[in-house]
Amino acid sequence: MPAGVFRAAAVCTLVLVAASAHAQSRFEEDFNDEDKPWQEIAIQLPAAPKAENLLPFYSSPSQSFSIDASSVAVGSDGVVRYTLVATSESGARNVSYEGIRCQAHERKLYAFGQQDGSWTRSRRDQWERITGNVVNRQHAILAKDYFCDQLTVAGKAEQMVARIRENKPLSSLNYR
Repeated sequence: MPAGVFRAAAVCTLVLVAASAHAQSRFEEDFNDEDKPWQEIAIQLPAAPKAENLLPFYSSPSQSFSIDASSVAVGSDGVVRYTLVATSESGARNVSYEGIRCQAHERKLYAFGQQDGSWTRSRRDQWERITGNVVNRQHAILAKDYFCDQLTVAGKAEQMVARIRENKPLSSLNYR
């Protein structure tokens, strides 16, 4: 084999190896979600909750909390969104549309429900850390017992609703 042909073949081989390595590098960049910053999807507010869809999940000394089963959804961004209904002992109701991000153990308040079934966007719509204190215990219970398995979304929306409906928190199902 002449030396020029040998060099040409060697150069072609090196070019192919380099191109292959670059393509592999691009592939890993395109599909490596760990390096990409998390991005929240645009939300669409649900219909107003109906009494027949409300599932109670927690009662404090002054309020009881329910989830609208038809509103529970897991977004492609990993956020569990739901309508929360808080009812005081005197019967006053607060309706809110919220989200829980299991990966960061955070919650967000998107909107407040009005009596006519419309929504008013929250002015305080930033992500906040979920704490187990008495004031916000309902969020911690939803995250820990029904929506999140550690820092991962615990299944599909239907499974979450079934756990609430059947009063079977994750800790009682031996997931761990």
